[in-house]
Amino acid sequence: MLFGHKSNKLQVDLGDLEDQQEKLSQFLESHLKVTVKSERNKLGIEPETTDPKELQRVVTKFIYHRNLNGTHWASTDGNVIKIRRFKGTAKKPKKKEKNATHETLPQSWGL
Repeated sequence: MLFGHKSNKLQVDLGDLEDQQEKLSQFLESHLKVTVKSERNKLGIEPETTDPKELQRVVTKFIYHRNLNGTHWASTDGNVIKIRRFKGTAKKPKKKEKNATHETLPQSWGL
């Protein structure tokens, strides 16, 4: 942003889904027939004639196809589509499973 001018370039902010960057760019190229350029944690969409609402719809479709809809969602902020994580869905450590064997009546008496 130079001298207060906003860029008209459409972007997708990946948030914490950096590992999905290549797959998302291929998905966007195949569904929207656009050129996608990688920029750190963002994807730039060319040409800029693509509608931001249409881009958000395709990003949401990608989230559903990758089974990430339980933890992530897409929102529009001007010309930037942001992929965000739902609050309270941080990765939790798995609990250790207890031994599933149950004692039968004779075992509990020591017979």
